[in-house]
Amino acid sequence: MKTAKELMLAYLAGNAEQSGALFAEQGTLELPYLASIGVPPVNKGPEETTKFLTFLHGTLYPDFKFENIKVHLETPDQVFAEYFINHASGINGKQVHQQFFGHLEAENGKIKRLREAIDVVLAAEAIYPNGLADIVAKKA
Repeated sequence: MKTAKELMLAYLAGNAEQSGALFAEQGTLELPYLASIGVPPVNKGPEETTKFLTFLHGTLYPDFKFENIKVHLETPDQVFAEYFINHASGINGKQVHQQFFGHLEAENGKIKRLREAIDVVLAAEAIYPNGLADIVAKKA
């Protein structure tokens, strides 16, 4: 049975399908701050998580790899790490250096919950064709 650290490292190294398969049926991938830029903040279960990760790996940052992974705290069922993406957006071509903080909870060898924090300004700049201007236009 995989530990939380093993699951985190496998999640970070995998493609969308491999990483999504690590989640329990009721497991969640949560990026709560994405709600402020109009992106659903929670993905539940392997299928929904794989769909989101396919967007991340295929559309938003084609063929990216997480890098500079640092595990700060770990127990068999929890891990806290930071990691980065340094890649051009597949939507608008902008170069993005995004820092992630992730807290993963494991249960029965699967991801029960992975909660990530990111810079939503950088996320908006990568996700929307005109970056933050598109969000301002939506709210106006």
